[in-house]
Amino acid sequence: QEQDDALAVIEWIAAQSWCSGKVGMIGISWGGFNGLQVAARRPAPLKAVVSICSTDDRYADDIHYMGGCMLMDNPSWNSFMFSINTTPPDPAAVGNRWKEIWLDRLKGSGFWIDEWLRHQRRDDFWKHGSVCEDFSQIEAAVYAVGGWADGYSNAVFRLLAGLQSPCKGLVGPWAHKYPHFAKPGPAIGFLQECLRWWDHWLKGEDTGIMDEPQLRCWIEDPVPPRTYYEERPGRWVAEGSWPSPRIAQRVMHLNREGLGDATGGPELLTINSPASVGTMAGVWCAHGLDPDLPGDQRTEAGGSLVFETLPLDESLDILGAPVVTLTLACDKPIAMVAAVLSDVLPDGAATRVSYGLLNLTHRDGHEAPEALEPGKNYTVRLQLNEAGHRFEVGNRIRIALSTAYWPIAWPMPEKATLTVTAGESTLTLPVRPEDPADGDLRLFKRPEGSAPLDATMLTEPDYRCNVTTDVNTGTVTQHLWVDEGTTRYNRHEGWTVASTHEEFISVHPDDPLSATLDITWTENFSRGAWEVSSKTRTVLKATETHFVLRGELEARMADEIVHEQIWESEIPRDFT
Repeated sequence: QEQDDALAVIEWIAAQSWCSGKVGMIGISWGGFNGLQVAARRPAPLKAVVSICSTDDRYADDIHYMGGCMLMDNPSWNSFMFSINTTPPDPAAVGNRWKEIWLDRLKGSGFWIDEWLRHQRRDDFWKHGSVCEDFSQIEAAVYAVGGWADGYSNAVFRLLAGLQSPCKGLVGPWAHKYPHFAKPGPAIGFLQECLRWWDHWLKGEDTGIMDEPQLRCWIEDPVPPRTYYEERPGRWVAEGSWPSPRIAQRVMHLNREGLGDATGGPELLTINSPASVGTMAGVWCAHGLDPDLPGDQRTEAGGSLVFETLPLDESLDILGAPVVTLTLACDKPIAMVAAVLSDVLPDGAATRVSYGLLNLTHRDGHEAPEALEPGKNYTVRLQLNEAGHRFEVGNRIRIALSTAYWPIAWPMPEKATLTVTAGESTLTLPVRPEDPADGDLRLFKRPEGSAPLDATMLTEPDYRCNVTTDVNTGTVTQHLWVDEGTTRYNRHEGWTVASTHEEFISVHPDDPLSATLDITWTENFSRGAWEVSSKTRTVLKATETHFVLRGELEARMADEIVHEQIWESEIPRDFT
């Protein structure tokens, strides 16, 4: 329906007297998905798209199932949309029908996670919105934009490699925001960059944008690990095309004595991680808040199998996707492996550069997972997230393997022991040589943006995140509290909005079935004496065989409950 609506809108715009007949689409996140999906429908007027922080793969590179592992963002993003779907229309905009519209919306708001959990493998449900199924369907020009701190940077590289239509890519240090104000900085004059794109594709003006290199990326310099950066130091580089023939693949061996260019011979090493390994992973999709980036990876090392180089005697730049190839066996039929690439500074602090997850039952693809045969050796390939990073002289490169990555991913049904064959397992790094032409790249203009809305903050926002361990029980809990403050929009007749949400995500290190997610959102809207509110709650637990799900919705006018509903379901686990 969304795609059909967009086609109707585009055709309407193109038919207006003030339109040249050429139309563009721009959007971030969901809006970025829409641009790609609608382009694949090929409406004739759509000539160009700017797609920011988006994906071409709704199954494996979105909030749902990374490497076949269920991301915690799957239920947590549901909790956000579950709440947003309950919000009322503004009576000043729609008139006396506002309550009828609101009640219809409440009754049909849906509890999306129930459906998402019924599609745990790559099926038609996910393929429908995934343009990677057939890149040739896209004929419009695409400007794909992402950030290393965001969860959606990988699609930029796949689009550049896969699209047959004109395509450019831009990746900065940013989180999930527009590049003219995103953190970490530096921000750029992104709106001016978009104008150059639109003037070329919609007006036929020669802005020079298509004469520049196809891909422009920010190579990040080493920094101490922190959960928030105002800016990430580094430099802009460019590649004329992607994949770039300049990128060399450096193969390093995971040896018992460390990470090296030569194999140390086969040796068997085992790992059975606590279910709580991953507490310093940050969030899957960072928004530039404090704290949502990964912290010091030293705290993860005790629950991981760690391979590390000697201090480097020359600097090394990478641009692209690192790949870990493992020869391994497992003692359970269902298990996962996480691989974390870090830059270890001379003082021992470890800054995460990239990571990847693989549900080992998905080793041959996401459409038809197969159980592992305990004790049997497999060779598996795990591609980490794309990265642009410089490893400095004196630093060390680390790859850490674990059988859990909580709370990024939901735990597997049982704790598993992996036996990795060191010497036969490798890390491949995409090494980028220096290019003198990088110093001649066109400078981005200074960031510009519109003036803020005319609004008054009645109460200030509050954001807190804590990870605690109950020393009596051993349970580890991540507690997130977000109060977005109370805002009055002065040009909208005093329309006043407040929103809070609280998350409790917990697990016992020895019991993956103890994992629990409990998220409550409240939304409040008022104008003078008129007030409505909603409260939603999402609770997810699991047995060895089923996900156990509960949703709660309560909507009020002042103190009167006008709608309430409960969802409960048990959904079979499908190799997850």
